[in-house]
Amino acid sequence: MQLIDGKKVAAQIKQEIAAEVKNMIAAGKKQPHLAAILVGHDGGSETYVSHKVKACAECGFKSTLLRYEADVTEAQLLEAIAGLNADPDVDGFIVQLPLPKHIDEQKVIEAIDYRKDVDGFHPINVGRLSIGLPCFRSATPQGILTLLERYNIETSGKHCVVIGRSNIVGKPVAAMMMQKSYPGNCTVTVCHSATAHLKEITRTADILIAAIGRPEYVTEDMVKDGVVVIDVGTTRLPSTTTKSGWKLHGDVDFEHVAPHCSYITPVPGGVGPMTICSLMKNTLLAAKHEIYK
Repeated sequence: MQLIDGKKVAAQIKQEIAAEVKNMIAAGKKQPHLAAILVGHDGGSETYVSHKVKACAECGFKSTLLRYEADVTEAQLLEAIAGLNADPDVDGFIVQLPLPKHIDEQKVIEAIDYRKDVDGFHPINVGRLSIGLPCFRSATPQGILTLLERYNIETSGKHCVVIGRSNIVGKPVAAMMMQKSYPGNCTVTVCHSATAHLKEITRTADILIAAIGRPEYVTEDMVKDGVVVIDVGTTRLPSTTTKSGWKLHGDVDFEHVAPHCSYITPVPGGVGPMTICSLMKNTLLAAKHEIYK
């Protein structure tokens, strides 16, 4: 069993990005600029955004954080998005999800200029992804594919089973893994809460991607020997052994599943760092205008 070290790979990629940004600036080109909108004070969102701001500094990007209280109106938020769309200095921006219930998340996503949608959530980017056209790819799925590539894991002709059908991970990673490219070229099965005979399906997986949001849901009787397991889960559970009072759990029962794997991602330190890393890559692409001229 080999551990897939997302933290190590992400650090390497951020160094590569920083070197490229340094060369861009030396050549008189503009410093990449990522902006983020954060609504309210959700602990998880605060943590994610602070990590993104830190990653910008490591990559040599300029970053801007726009904060709003949880009672911000939808109209005010859409106005802020329009401002970032129109700002020529901002190459890409994100609106940190989830948003308060009185705000229509889909309306917010669609208000973002798809050419600045470095989260890859806009329907134009999602549609282009599904038919294999260049686009900003969703950060977490792209991070997963980067890990497979950096570890030289064979994917062509393999059976990839995805547990979860969210717009953020399940659907886009399934689309990516079936593309005629590397990593990809897989036979893909998407499972979800209504899937019958789930264990029988997951036990046929050569590559299992767990993105269902249920801690330790994937147990050892659900995998075959030699499987590659990618754990996307990040659920905070109370803990008496940590200073914070909580501990991060993945969707996989790591202790019992890992001995059966050829490769497996840990939680934390697996997919998580790669998500932010992919966001940095998308911002660099936006700054270079390599996808949308």
